[in-house]
Amino acid sequence: MSSGTTAGSGVRARPRLTVLSGPSGVGKSSVLAELRAQQPDVYFSVSVTTREPRPGEVDGVHYHFVDRRTFQRMVEDGALLEHAEFAGNRYGTPAAPVEAALAAGRPALLEIELQGARQVRLAMPEAQLVMLAPPSWEDLVGRLTGRGTEDPAVVAARLEIAREELAAEEEFDEVVVNADVRSAAADLLTLVVGPVPGGR
Repeated sequence: MSSGTTAGSGVRARPRLTVLSGPSGVGKSSVLAELRAQQPDVYFSVSVTTREPRPGEVDGVHYHFVDRRTFQRMVEDGALLEHAEFAGNRYGTPAAPVEAALAAGRPALLEIELQGARQVRLAMPEAQLVMLAPPSWEDLVGRLTGRGTEDPAVVAARLEIAREELAAEEEFDEVVVNADVRSAAADLLTLVVGPVPGGR
């Protein structure tokens, strides 16, 4: 595994799926929003979920909202790259849109938690796993504790999960350190799209 933020040499003949994981509070949403602004052609996978839409969420944009029977059928048909259950709701990544984007020459990006990333690695071994990491453990603790308004037990649980996720760094192909959102997004974009022929 490379612990840097640069892609390997050579130009890939076909884009591949990049899976981004990282602990809560590391800034995944901010980095992905910046990456989308820098390169809108990257395909962002939209997950399927059985939970109800929240105010402002749009079906097909934030999630594909389905009932539990439909979700189970997708699992049985092998239509999901990965799936998991959280807080009584099921979540999964549809395989077909990802494969269609890659076949059309578009690099694809999926943001998911560690267990899902491991499932994707099994289903699609050629996928590139990237961890978004904080500059330091102290920095992440500061982000998670925030204004100190949350229950200490909740904060402690998040920190324990974050520690476990960071300990899995060796399972990832690359690590991008989020010390600055814009720079982290640029580093991630280089990994997602691959080297540019001739350089720019």
